[in-house]
Formats: sequence, C-alpha cells, structure tokens
Amino acid sequence: MNILRSRPREGGQGALAADLRAAIPGLRGSLEPDAPMAPLSWFRAGGPAELLFTPADEADLALFLARCPEDIPILVVGLGSNLLVRDGGVVGVVVRLGKPFAAVEILTGHRVRAGAGAPDVKVARAAAEAGIDGLTFLRGIPGAIGGALRMNGGAYGGETADVLVEARALDRQGRAVTLTRDDMHFTYRHCGVPETLIFTEALFQGRPGDPAAILAAMGAITDQRAATQPVNTRTGGSTFKNPPGAKAWELVDRAGCRGLRRGAAQVSELHCNFLVNHGGASAADIEKLGEEVRHRVREQSGVELEWEIRRVGSGPNGSER
Repeated sequence: MNILRSRPREGGQGALAADLRAAIPGLRGSLEPDAPMAPLSWFRAGGPAELLFTPADEADLALFLARCPEDIPILVVGLGSNLLVRDGGVVGVVVRLGKPFAAVEILTGHRVRAGAGAPDVKVARAAAEAGIDGLTFLRGIPGAIGGALRMNGGAYGGETADVLVEARALDRQGRAVTLTRDDMHFTYRHCGVPETLIFTEALFQGRPGDPAAILAAMGAITDQRAATQPVNTRTGGSTFKNPPGAKAWELVDRAGCRGLRRGAAQVSELHCNFLVNHGGASAADIEKLGEEVRHRVREQSGVELEWEIRRVGSGPNGSER
C-alpha cells in the first residue's frame, strides 16, 4: 500500500505543496500541485502528478530531499521520452530535472561532464564538435543523461556502460554520492543502483577523433532513425527489451502485431517495437496494447517480452499495476 495514499490529508488540492513549502524554508524551486504530466511525456498521455517539483539546482534538490518526509514517494523524470504515466496520475512528488541540470562541459583528456537533465543528443554533439569520439551512439537515444544512466541506455553499437567514468547522485537524505562504473552494476538496459538515488551528473571518457567524421557518423544515425523509426510522433521509443539472442521487433512482427491498434494507440507499421499515440489514446490504451503484444508474442514464440518503457503511477481507479 502507498503510505501517502493511506493517510488522510487536509486542505485539498495544493495541501502537499503548502506543507512542504512550510517545512522547507529557503526552497527556491517551483512546487506545482496537481500538475499535468501528459505534456511532460512523449506519449502525451496520462494523469497528473500530485506535486511537481522543479529544483533550482543541485543544492536546492539536496535541501528538498533532506527535509522531505521519507513516507512521501518521489519519482524523478527528465525528458519523458521513455515514460508512460498511467491515467490515475502519480501520488507524491515528481521531481523534474530541467535546465539547471542540462549543462555540458568539455574537459581535458577527452572527457565530457554532463548534467542528468542534458539531452543525450546535446552531449553527443558537444563531444563531436570537440573532437571526442565514442559518444556518437548517444545521438540515437531520445532522452536525457539521467535516463541513460538509470537504464544503461544504448543504440547503434554503443551503450552508457562503455563510456561512463563515474556518476554523481543524491540519496534520499540529500547527501551527495559518487558512483564508479563498477558501482553502477550495469546490465542490459539496467543499472543496479537503488531507485532512491537521484542522478545529477555524469563523467564520460571518450577518445580522440576527427570532428567532421564524428558529425558525419551522427548524421548517418539521424538519417537511419528517420528511415526506420516513427520519429516526430507521440511515441516512447523502444517498447520492449531485446531478449537474449533475439530482436524484440522481429518477435512482434512474427506474432502478427505490426499495425495492431487499440483505439488511437497503434503498433508502429514502420518499426513494430514502437507504440504510437495517434492522438487521444489514454495511457491505459497504450499499456493494454503493449500487453496484448506481449501475450501474442508469448503465444507465438514462447518468449516473454520485458517492457523497456517505464510505466509509472496508477490506473483511473487508483490501483497500481
């Protein structure tokens, strides 16, 4: 049971914001009650956050974490590219890492420091222009560095584990923690760091390269994505993880799911490991379509596909799934 949901709160909408603002004097970030989450997700679907906190910087986030009661759930989001917010919304606090966490710095030794809110493509381009090779794969990940750390994001032959030196995070008490690559316990599309740690920045190691050649490689990735994926649509990126020794899209295609629809939600006809919201699809439509795909793949091939898209929040009736 969700501890916050199980206890009554007085004051109605905005009560949690008022309580936290009073409990944390000096907080500089914004606290928005009943904040719409659909605009923050690439699917453009889902319910609101009970409270959306946008910290002014890392120190502001640390203060918030140090003073926020531990029974209040906290969910961190970045660009929302790999996120499905259920229609009942998110109880507790959603922390959104915005521009103050999006800085990218080029260091000596072909290293790049990037904030957790920095778009992956921004980091790839900064590295390329500085003649740093090895981070080109980030151009193929439609998200931010925090998500790449949390999910060991990868594409086009590279992944975060290949280039990470260390990551910086804040724990639930607001204390800074430095994690080496080994500390991250990376596996395929996963890291073993507890969800209670909030990543704030990362340090990457590249190698010397020719800027023109790196930018050309990035251009090729851009062209390939445009030709093979439903870019510029309401989608969440790759829906399912590739099972060992197989490709998720091939299993989905073999099960006859290409183009499968549920209301305004559809399995992309261009790349059938992508789900698309054609406009008006609920989060439930999208999730149930994904579950139908999983069912058909299991029936056809015996493979249990695992969601890669992160699904958060509760259904319309408040039940967690």
